[in-house]
Amino acid sequence: MYVVELQFECFDNTTLSRVDRAINGLMDDLRYNGQVLGREFPITIDDGVFRVRAVCPEKDSLHPKYNSEQVTRCIEKLSDACLLTPKIKVLGIDLNSEAAAEQSKPSWQVFYTTYVHTCSPLRSGDSLLPIPLYQTGAHLDGDYKALVKWQTEWQAFDEIQMANKSQPAIKMALDEIGEVDSELFSRGEKLRDQIESTTQIPTYYYLYRVGGENLESEINRTCPKCGNDWRVEEPLHGLFHFKCDKCRLVSNLSWNYQ
Repeated sequence: MYVVELQFECFDNTTLSRVDRAINGLMDDLRYNGQVLGREFPITIDDGVFRVRAVCPEKDSLHPKYNSEQVTRCIEKLSDACLLTPKIKVLGIDLNSEAAAEQSKPSWQVFYTTYVHTCSPLRSGDSLLPIPLYQTGAHLDGDYKALVKWQTEWQAFDEIQMANKSQPAIKMALDEIGEVDSELFSRGEKLRDQIESTTQIPTYYYLYRVGGENLESEINRTCPKCGNDWRVEEPLHGLFHFKCDKCRLVSNLSWNYQ
């Protein structure tokens, strides 16, 4: 990942509120297209130039060739706030972030995220490195807003079950990220289907697993959708102990028994 700075210059008198709306609107649409990562983008002003720092998946993530229709419209509307098209300055590699997958066309890919990750929720099945969403060419509705929203919700449930002491809250969160009859899974599976249909790459959905009665029953559990055996001989990436090619699901051995 790379840290970049966007520099916005004014060409006429304007107001801070107009600048705020214009820049934040653009950053939101860049986020929903996978071109910038994270959810907070502080705006500073220095010698009449507004500056925003963000993390991008790749060095050229902000190249216009990757822009969605929504991003293009926001850039065109910057002039309404008397702002010029931003200048982009790459500050360097973000040492705290994962590198993006080198190949955007892996042999298989997977929806996988956790509450500590800010990178793309679409991972290469070959390396488990994140695939920049704009590289897939699989715009779901002009951009990837629905997928980014799904990721944000998945991460919220993950944080609840990791940090909360309320058993009802933990159960609710685990049901959402670990059960195939949850509302979150239903939406995620539809997005997975769309990504696979467009990219023509087998795309899997990660089901979180914790709990269970004992190690033996966990080892022998079957696919929750089709009931078939889905255990793999060796855990994929040291994480996925189960993989169903029919239902496009992967999962881990319950964390209670690892």
